[in-house]
Amino acid sequence: MFKLRSVNSFAERMEDMFSDKLIDRINEKQNPTVLGLDPKLEYIPISIRLKNLELYGNTLKAASESIFEFNRRLMDAVADIIPAVKPQLAYYEMYGHEGLRALYRTMEYGREKGFIIIADGKRNDIGTTSGAYSSAYLGKTILEKGDASYAFNADALTVNGYLGTDGIKPMLEDCKNYDKGIFVLVKTSNPSSVQVQDMVLQDGRKVYELMADLVTKWGEDLIGKHGYSSVGAVVGATWPEQLKLLRNRMNSAYFLVPGYGAQGGSAKDVAVAFDKNGLGAVINASRSLMCAYRLERWKKDFSIEDFDLACREEAIRMREELKNEIG
Repeated sequence: MFKLRSVNSFAERMEDMFSDKLIDRINEKQNPTVLGLDPKLEYIPISIRLKNLELYGNTLKAASESIFEFNRRLMDAVADIIPAVKPQLAYYEMYGHEGLRALYRTMEYGREKGFIIIADGKRNDIGTTSGAYSSAYLGKTILEKGDASYAFNADALTVNGYLGTDGIKPMLEDCKNYDKGIFVLVKTSNPSSVQVQDMVLQDGRKVYELMADLVTKWGEDLIGKHGYSSVGAVVGATWPEQLKLLRNRMNSAYFLVPGYGAQGGSAKDVAVAFDKNGLGAVINASRSLMCAYRLERWKKDFSIEDFDLACREEAIRMREELKNEIG
């Protein structure tokens, strides 16, 4: 199903890059999906939450422990099926320093289980501030005596490119130096994205098309052996026509596609994100996997206590549905 693209002479000289690692993992699992880890306490069985309330009281630490256990069981359930996980940073930051601890532990455990880790933070700023974000999630943080250490050490980070090139440049450097990747917001899945991203410029391009062209340019020096760049694009499943247009426009950009499942995007909608060899995109599902026990098709088989087993069944169903559409 997922065939390798031809290797060009430039890519042959490159070391294994993020795009290559991602594609290799997708080929290994025969599955282009991402498990979004966007936890809320209400998603987690009361048995887990009560256990941590007894241990730590009604505190941020109790919430953090419950979240990590929830994430750990989800990852255990699908480690042999799904190639990547995508923790959404806001769902951890809302629990303060204990939430960030849960994020760190989740990312460490995900690496141990063999997942590609995509930190979904939509980070950006300019100059040294952008560099600080990049050091936190992609590169290394400078310590005393010139030593350096990874902080969160994600494989990739979602970023907002609408501040322009000087906000992206530090991240490109860390992608080169540490074999990491970024996914730049191009056409987001939310309905009101049209207010800005669909505005028409003087040259006739829409704003999201301008961003698509910038992403292609930013990724020119980071194309790996499979023909894709480590500078990818976020394009929502809820805009299938634009998704198809952008796939044709951005030959070397890997797509991270949110909006499948709970947000309304279907397998048919996202099929246009793939190239003729079945590569070019990873499809994220968050609530529809984390809370699969709530879906009508699984309610009779699974309770909230079996959330991990329900997640596994839904992950298998999603994989097969995508295979049928991609061909």
